[in-house]
Amino acid sequence: MAPEPFDQVVASHTQELRRGTTVLACLLVLDEPRYGYALLRTLADAGLDVEAGTLYPLLRRLETQGLLESDWNTDESRPRKFYRITGLGARARDALEAERLRLHAALSALSRPTPPED
Repeated sequence: MAPEPFDQVVASHTQELRRGTTVLACLLVLDEPRYGYALLRTLADAGLDVEAGTLYPLLRRLETQGLLESDWNTDESRPRKFYRITGLGARARDALEAERLRLHAALSALSRPTPPED
């Protein structure tokens, strides 16, 4: 059996890596209420391109888990659902951010060249 093409392998692993990063990114920026499209733009402006078909189910899941809450704003001509982080979500965000920093330090240590032994 032939191995998968390199591009497919990297794309698959990149997708896995980005999946958890997207959760943390949403929790980081939703201290201020935002509707879905504004959140997509905020993430894209930061360099995290997320598809709407990925973001909206994620927002619903985070809401079901109690990490986000939402309200409909019907003041404008087009109703928009605004999401914001809950107290539980803030605790989860802080824990995930601490883990991200720990992982970053560990990966940085692994990627540093080690000096040659004498």
